[in-house]
Amino acid sequence: MIDSTRYPRLSRIDSPAELRAFEESELPAIAEELRAYLIESVGRSGGHFGAGLGVIELTTALHYLYDTPEDRIVWDVGHQCYPHKILTGRRDAIHTVKQKDGVAPFPKREESGYDVFGVGHSSTSISAALGMAIANARAGNQRRVVAVIGDGAMTAGMAYEALNHAGGMEPEPDLLVVLNDNRMSISENVGGLTRMLGRMTGSKTLNALREGGKKLLGDKNSPPARFVRRWEEHWKGMFVPSTLFEEMGFHYTGPIDGHDVKALVGALKTLRTLKGPQLLHVITTKGKGYELAEGDQIGYHAVSPFDPSQGVVAKAGRKKPTYTDVFGDWICDMAAADEGLLGITPAMREGSGLVRFSREYPERYFDVAIAEQHAVTLAAGMACEGAKPVVAIYSTFLQRGYDQLVHDVAIQKLDVLFAIDRGGVVGPDGATHAGNLDLSFLRCVPNMVVMAPADEDECRRMLSTGYRHEGPAAVRYPRGAGPGVPVQASLDTLPIGKAQVRRRGSRIALLAFGAIVPAAEAVGEELGLTVVNMRFVKPLDRALVLELARSHEGFVTLEDNVIMGGAGSAVAECLNAEGIVLPVLHLGLPDAFQHHASREDLLAEAGLDAAGIRAAVLERWPDLAGDSGTRAAIG
Repeated sequence: MIDSTRYPRLSRIDSPAELRAFEESELPAIAEELRAYLIESVGRSGGHFGAGLGVIELTTALHYLYDTPEDRIVWDVGHQCYPHKILTGRRDAIHTVKQKDGVAPFPKREESGYDVFGVGHSSTSISAALGMAIANARAGNQRRVVAVIGDGAMTAGMAYEALNHAGGMEPEPDLLVVLNDNRMSISENVGGLTRMLGRMTGSKTLNALREGGKKLLGDKNSPPARFVRRWEEHWKGMFVPSTLFEEMGFHYTGPIDGHDVKALVGALKTLRTLKGPQLLHVITTKGKGYELAEGDQIGYHAVSPFDPSQGVVAKAGRKKPTYTDVFGDWICDMAAADEGLLGITPAMREGSGLVRFSREYPERYFDVAIAEQHAVTLAAGMACEGAKPVVAIYSTFLQRGYDQLVHDVAIQKLDVLFAIDRGGVVGPDGATHAGNLDLSFLRCVPNMVVMAPADEDECRRMLSTGYRHEGPAAVRYPRGAGPGVPVQASLDTLPIGKAQVRRRGSRIALLAFGAIVPAAEAVGEELGLTVVNMRFVKPLDRALVLELARSHEGFVTLEDNVIMGGAGSAVAECLNAEGIVLPVLHLGLPDAFQHHASREDLLAEAGLDAAGIRAAVLERWPDLAGDSGTRAAIG
């Protein structure tokens, strides 16, 4: 429960309607309380941090001036939404963010009527808001629609597709786009657009001249007015980044200080009365109001629980390397061995483990911003000219480049390696960030080699295998650390399409793919079953599958991917093609979107921990329990 003595105003705000009951003069004080409460809450729970601190004043002003939830505020990049959640009825629960059954880390329609559009991937807000504006106009209501795009989301092509559509419509849609320009996504923003947005200056005089000229010239369609408008757009473009948006049909306002709540309220009051597509450009600082976060915007993008008085403190002791660490070391080592290697990331340098590579090989490192489609086709172009590109990408983000993977890489059999992080269950970020579908959508693509490592050393060897393979290949590995297998320094490869028998048992064979292998080994040891580390989802080790089918009563396939169309389906297809009738139990992720919780909780919920696997196997073959008891007695 919030402390009303420390937060005398915020403690009285359970909804935006109560925020609007305050005098406008109290908004700066409310914003300061909101900032302090956010620091306290995220310090307690962990979660996304810097982006929310940067939109405190903007969030306060929007909910103060717009009749939410009747008016629609569509957030882009859900990292920004914690202040929004605090002001919309989730204040006392915000400390449960990312936890099982707690507040979701991103806007989620089923959680609140104020979350009008679900957000996970970036750059969706303008398209969604435009769709809402069109539907509202057709229904004849006066509902206002605002899209808040920021934290790097304006670097993605989808945002410009929406701007292009909205700016060219007749009749013009009533839509406000707020560009929250903090020059950051998770890493620093990159590219020409960022440089253009950086050319900013106060434009009060210019806007005053513009408005005065409108009154003087009268009809906006008269020849003098059209000439002056064209001249004004280009003149203004020399000083502020308005030309692009004006040419696309948006009335540009700004840039203004996004931490001056009075200025924000003043600008929004005016824009709220205007018709047609509007764009408000606000300049903010990621981590605003918490000095450590302002000074380390990357490090404080998302944090574990910490003491706000001390900041984030690294845990003592040697930590187990993560799969991301394994990839980061591998790409540097392979780059040293092969000058043809080029590394590509769509704005995920830190998350994908490319920090060291970007420093040691800056001329071979390409951050393309939040542009997954471009990242994949860029790699295809590189491969056409004899380079060897490695695309480091999260599983969930590869979904956005799937068409390019199929058409631009796989059809042409181009030599591209996809290092796919966050495969399978991811955890606290919820369904939008889960990698539950990749084995299904990769294995159906012709010409692809698809691998899933069981441990850290195998991950390194698979990366080398995919890199040395001539053609498209993917190595898909989970978030976090593995079982702790030491990683060898060599760049050795594996024979493509060959599985590894980890344990020879009897009756039932457990065919495990990727991160589920250790749990399968534990169950196999207890029940006396054969355990196979399948390694390759495609090509499948058909020879071993057929050999085991002749000597076992049944199969259990295990994967941290959806069962439908996944690796287990490949095993069933193999048996069916050979006319082999054999009981097969498929264990994997459900045909449902899992909510946010820890990775361990979600695996247990899906029955993919050792206890769940054991229970499922014994339910299907109950007499195995007697076999294991007999073995235990003999032992």
